[in-house]
Amino acid sequence: MSKVTLIGTRLADVGREFVYQGESSACEGCPYRAQCLNLAEGERYRVTGLRENAQTLDCAVHDEGVRAVEVEPTSAPANVASRGAYAGSTAELEGPCPYVQCPSHEYCVPDGISFDREYRIEEVLGEPPHDHCMLGRKLTLVELASKSK
Repeated sequence: MSKVTLIGTRLADVGREFVYQGESSACEGCPYRAQCLNLAEGERYRVTGLRENAQTLDCAVHDEGVRAVEVEPTSAPANVASRGAYAGSTAELEGPCPYVQCPSHEYCVPDGISFDREYRIEEVLGEPPHDHCMLGRKLTLVELASKSK
């Protein structure tokens, strides 16, 4: 279900994904707080639409202001343990990985996904992009449902 919120005009592109980080100290006293701070902190979202004829509003956080967009919680690609990794099952991340140069690092430590909770697997995508896991983990690349699903 879509939700209307305000985001920086530089970020207001249909299809753009982001993780809502919550309130900034610069938000204090802003007249648009209720329209801007209405998402779940730590949740991953995708911009699904731009509000037509919406004006750009001044913002202390975004240098070119903010504008109204429609967003929806979205799934995230992630590497999980291969054992039991099938659509409809639940999985959690294996844990932090220090190998930031690995082609799979963004899937082992994905934005908007917590290490301490289970997620429903929406789809199995296949083999991870790495040839060999430096931590010896047997991983499968999956699409994890958003926290709100």
